Amino acid sequence: MVVVAPLSSWPWENLGSLKYLLYGPLLANGFYSLYQDGNILQNWCLHILLLSILRMGIHVAWSSYSNMLFLTRNRRILQQGVDFKQIDMEWEWDNFLILHSLMASMMVYLFPWLGNLPLWNTKGLIAILILHVGIAEPLFYVFHRFFHTHYLFTHYHSLHHSSPVPQSFTAGNATFLEHLAWSLVIGAPILGTSLLGYGSTTMIFCYVLVFDFLRCLGLSNVEIVPHRLFEAVPILRYLLYTPTYHTLHRTEKGSNFCLFMPLFDAIGNTVHKNSWELHKEMSSTAGKNGKVPDFVFLAHVVDITSSMHAPFVSRFFASRPFVTKLSLFPLWPIAFIVMLVMWGRSKPFLYSFYNLRDWLHQTWAVPRFGFQYFLPFAREGINNHIEEAILRADKLGVKVISLAALNKNEALNGGGTLFVEKHPNLRVRVVHGNTLTAAVILNEIPKDVKEVFLTGATSKLGRAIALYLCRRKVRVLMLTLATERFEKIQKEAPTECQSYLVQVTKYQAARNCKYTMSRGVVHACHAGGVVHHLEGWTHHEVGALDVDRIDLVWEAALKHGLKPVSSK
Repeated sequence: MVVVAPLSSWPWENLGSLKYLLYGPLLANGFYSLYQDGNILQNWCLHILLLSILRMGIHVAWSSYSNMLFLTRNRRILQQGVDFKQIDMEWEWDNFLILHSLMASMMVYLFPWLGNLPLWNTKGLIAILILHVGIAEPLFYVFHRFFHTHYLFTHYHSLHHSSPVPQSFTAGNATFLEHLAWSLVIGAPILGTSLLGYGSTTMIFCYVLVFDFLRCLGLSNVEIVPHRLFEAVPILRYLLYTPTYHTLHRTEKGSNFCLFMPLFDAIGNTVHKNSWELHKEMSSTAGKNGKVPDFVFLAHVVDITSSMHAPFVSRFFASRPFVTKLSLFPLWPIAFIVMLVMWGRSKPFLYSFYNLRDWLHQTWAVPRFGFQYFLPFAREGINNHIEEAILRADKLGVKVISLAALNKNEALNGGGTLFVEKHPNLRVRVVHGNTLTAAVILNEIPKDVKEVFLTGATSKLGRAIALYLCRRKVRVLMLTLATERFEKIQKEAPTECQSYLVQVTKYQAARNCKYTMSRGVVHACHAGGVVHHLEGWTHHEVGALDVDRIDLVWEAALKHGLKPVSSK
């Protein structure tokens, strides 16, 4: 039996998405009051809801910025990526927003005058700044050091430190007890200022939103604070922490405990000795190129709906299998405008990365959507972008660049042949990856199959599959209306195998076939490029598939531990 520490779990932990019903009374009371009084300025229920939405927006915005690798790649402090385990662990990050909303409601019921604060009070902004420095900062410092004692760290605070790469959502990845303590930290200056008679709605909104902004800054894993600022005004380094400063706390754990002001670490003698030097190093190298990737997968956007599942739009949607979410439809017009901007102004950009053993693999994206590849007037521009990416990879020293999906379209650039012929001295190897795609499909077919019905039969991939299967004496029913293309493929087969290739023009021909395949059964072009890199092959893989290399590529993939998802 596992004994859970008191107050380590959330009261609504088992509610799932139903936890948002806790906002229901606030929403109902807010709209009822608005209907009755028509005064939104004194409607504290709607104010709490609006503040929660704005706070959520700040965390989401910081997460988006942190994951915009095309902007932040050379400013990242910890170089590893955020894995699915961390995303799942931080899934309920917004629990503390619900807690704060409920606590704020309770405070208004205990002190009704808090619901009738004026809109603006200049003295309140000054007062809350003083109370923040005098109460919130030292209170957080004491609480934080307390949570780093053995028992409290083991049973409570270790959850917060279990996120390997700090992100804005990491702020919410903590136990119920911790957030009760942090509620006192953020609430004390607000209540104190209001008790002094200087409270206002603007003061509360400004303080809470700036508080969240600075917390997300420290957890962003992106160094944006210039070291020259501290060199020009040295005292500032004690008044404002940096992402590097807080990351040192997360990695070392025994120093840099402050909320936002390192002054209190200086008073407590807990400033990490490398804080300023590391910040200067990170800030100084921010504009320089980082590690050169060994392998690049050159992708493109599929459609407008899928573009909203990019990690820098929503890492939560990006971490789940793609499905159309109704909740994303309100964002469709924004995504459409972004698509138009990308069409007119954007260049190939860094989309994501991962580390395989000691190698850095990156995914770059051509700023074009799927439908644009079928517009005749857009093809030249698309090829220019692909060529630009290939030449950039060549200049950087990338070993292999693999073309994804429509980027290797035969009608567009001959499966990459266009670029290899135009630039014969390329050091980077250009790979379409279709050889492994064919190998995966072929090895998913049971060995005892005697007949296969093949759609997309005269495509580049269909041709290779048909020629391979006929050599195995498997009868291939090739669905195609293009007799000339079928006959051309048939002539490529050995004379004794040509009879195993049969042209059919209707799906009914498959009624007696026990094994049917379609295009796109497996998408392995990315893995094909990885295998090309791992094997150190020095040839380009462009144009028509070399049927003789299918088994070789398959064996190489298995050697490096790459297997289809369906393989046992």
